[in-house]
Amino acid sequence: MTTLDNRPNTALLVIDVQTDVVKDCYRRDAVLANIGTLVDQARREQVPVVWVQHSGEGLVKGSDAWQVAPELRPDEGDSRVDKTYGDSFEATDLEQVLSGLRVGRLVVTGAQTDACVRGTLHGAKVRGYDTTLVSDAHTTGDLTSYGAPPPEQVIAHTNLYWSYESAPGRTAGIAETAKIDFGPAA
Repeated sequence: MTTLDNRPNTALLVIDVQTDVVKDCYRRDAVLANIGTLVDQARREQVPVVWVQHSGEGLVKGSDAWQVAPELRPDEGDSRVDKTYGDSFEATDLEQVLSGLRVGRLVVTGAQTDACVRGTLHGAKVRGYDTTLVSDAHTTGDLTSYGAPPPEQVIAHTNLYWSYESAPGRTAGIAETAKIDFGPAA
C-alpha cells in the first residue's frame, strides 16, 4: 500500500493527451479509445479523473495545439493540472490536488511514453504513490531519427520494466484497460 497516510483513494491520471502531442503518435486512435473507456469507467465508479497538460515552446497554453484531443472531453468537475516539466509533479499543484482527493494510488495513461509518462511514473513512486501503468493506454511518437527505438519497442520496454518496478511500502505494475480495477492497491 501507499506510504502516504490517510490516502485510500485511486485517481485516473491522463497525461498530455493534447492535440499536437498525440497527433502522430503510435496507435493514436486505439490508445485514445482506451483512455476514453477508462475515463467513462472512472466516472461511473466516482473515481477522480485528473487531466495534465504540458505547455512550452511550440505548445502554447490555450492554443488549439495545447487542447485535449477532441475525442476526449474533461468534465467540469475533473481536476486540471498545467505543467512545464516532464514529471507531472514538478513545479505543479498535482500533489495538492491528489492530497485533497485523498489519493494514494494512481492509474496512469497518456503521452509520451518515453518522456512525460515515464517521468511522472517515477515522480509518483518516489513521492510514495502506488502506481498502475495502463499497458495499452499510453503512446509515443516516432523518434527513430534521433536514435530512439521504434515506438512499439519504447512502449513494450516501458511496460516490461514497470511490471517489475517496486519500492518499500509501494506497489507498481501494469494492467490492460479491460483489467483495470480502480479500488485500492492490494
